[in-house]
Amino acid sequence: MTARRKLVYLGIIVALFIGMLVWYGFAFVHEPRSTSSTFDADRAYEDVKTQVDFGPRIPGTTAHAKTVDWIKQQLESAGWSVEIQQSEAMGHPIQNIRAYRGDAAPDIILGAHYDTRIYASRDPDPAKQTEPVPGAEDGASGVAVLLELARTLPSDGPSTWLVFFDAEDNGEIPGWDWLLGSRAFVSNLKARPKAMVLLDMVGDENLSIPMETLSDPTLRESIWKTAADLGYGSIFLPRTKYSIEDDHVPFLDAGIPAVDIIDIDYPYWHTTSDLPEHVSPNSLETVGNVVLAWLKTQQDK
Repeated sequence: MTARRKLVYLGIIVALFIGMLVWYGFAFVHEPRSTSSTFDADRAYEDVKTQVDFGPRIPGTTAHAKTVDWIKQQLESAGWSVEIQQSEAMGHPIQNIRAYRGDAAPDIILGAHYDTRIYASRDPDPAKQTEPVPGAEDGASGVAVLLELARTLPSDGPSTWLVFFDAEDNGEIPGWDWLLGSRAFVSNLKARPKAMVLLDMVGDENLSIPMETLSDPTLRESIWKTAADLGYGSIFLPRTKYSIEDDHVPFLDAGIPAVDIIDIDYPYWHTTSDLPEHVSPNSLETVGNVVLAWLKTQQDK
């Protein structure tokens, strides 16, 4: 092969190589990138188990303190700023946990309670009714979904606070009442969010979430429509069933639209059998997907 022909072939190879670089560079620059995030059901389920492993999260206990520290660490690792709001009610210390990004007032508050009940007052075994509730579904499931949302929520959506309420679950016990944490939070709330969405008992392996009667009708219908659009109409049932005194009520009392997403028919509610084995990763994912999709519908409102 002559030197001239070698140069011609070399020129062709170089031209092809440069063309490939240009093409790949163009594809890399112009390929659309998805900003959506995926809810990790298995990671959320591990968060349920972690909370139960701490022990009953009763205010004032070591397990409760460990849970506060752990939630704070999880949120900060996901890039959120965290405030522990200290207060007191009926002689009990209260620590509500608020997570936020930036200084904007919230458009949306997503909430869940992280404490557990002192007594398993609904346990079928009378001998166990003075034992504490492990709280896999009643407490840990809502927290797990919120933590996974903290890891997956895009930063360019509606301004959102994540709030973990303390001291929700010990009503009808002498010296206690329901909703102590959320009442304290709302009493000190200066912002006026457009909506508050409560996640409480959302991991039942046989998940069924009818509309809660006290919840704001417009907000409720908006979320349930999103669930139906995602194919979850057989889980988010489009009919009311119960009126539930839950952490959304103080917001409603303050004139803030609020909704309770809850499966109150969970058979192990307030028993010693409220354990991770009765919580499903798929159920956590269902609720997480609905909330993520609904938040997208609120972005331009």
